[in-house]
Amino acid sequence: MIDIPDGLVQSQFTYAGEAGRAFIAALPGRVEEIVERWGLRVDGPAMHGMAALVLPVVRRADGLPAAVKFQVLDEETEGEPVALRVWGGDGAVRLLDHDPGTGTMLLERLDAGRMLSVVEDSREAVAVIAGLLARLTAGPAPDGMRRLADIAAQMLAEVPGALSRIGDPWQRGIVADCAAALREVAADGAGDRLLHWDLHFENVLATVDGRAPWVAIDPKPLAGDPGFDLWPALNNRFDSDEVVWRFEAMTGVLGLDRERARGWTLGRVVQNALWDVEDQRALAADDLEIARRLLGR
Repeated sequence: MIDIPDGLVQSQFTYAGEAGRAFIAALPGRVEEIVERWGLRVDGPAMHGMAALVLPVVRRADGLPAAVKFQVLDEETEGEPVALRVWGGDGAVRLLDHDPGTGTMLLERLDAGRMLSVVEDSREAVAVIAGLLARLTAGPAPDGMRRLADIAAQMLAEVPGALSRIGDPWQRGIVADCAAALREVAADGAGDRLLHWDLHFENVLATVDGRAPWVAIDPKPLAGDPGFDLWPALNNRFDSDEVVWRFEAMTGVLGLDRERARGWTLGRVVQNALWDVEDQRALAADDLEIARRLLGR
């Protein structure tokens, strides 16, 4: 048996609603069943983020250190094992086993104490992100993956209502201009590459066996344009003076058309603004500044 961390319980109850409550209630039994079925031995304290419990384990048959990731199975997480299989450890954590019924995954053990966020030079860290994205987005997404085209169409449909709820004229204008840029690039097609969607500095870890210096974890994959994958590295460890440099550095490494990449990056600002409006939060100041810089204001 394990103690479920209070932080995971709180985040699941707050953000995942009934599905989160059901996940927490089933978790002790699920841990016990998976550990037994896959022949594992728990090898340390549980770790967690907002959405998942990660349990370090050792595979009893061969002594292989690994980690089990337990999470709610939904439209964001159901594509994770699919993407990890496509990548096959090239730029991403290796998938060792998967339970389709629950979304539970057995993953290679990584160095949880060495995230990319420990690299002091933010430009060096951005270069690592860019290199990983170049590899992860190099191929097409498999059939059945969530599509950026659908997400963009839904966002654009929600923009008019959201704009009416943004009281500050300057902020409303920024979001409207971001939506216009998104509408322009979406009209030319949303792309078919396999995207990570959430590649920020804390979703990049060092390997423990030295097979690669850094690999990505926790994808929320979809099929689309790689420009939609740049925003996390602009927002994480935010530095307003580095926005344009980071954007140009990443688009250079990935070989992206900068105008299209700009439009898709501004689309991420729209996505975040829609969530903020829906949850009755103030629009994120960092996002507004990213938009201002990319819009050349």
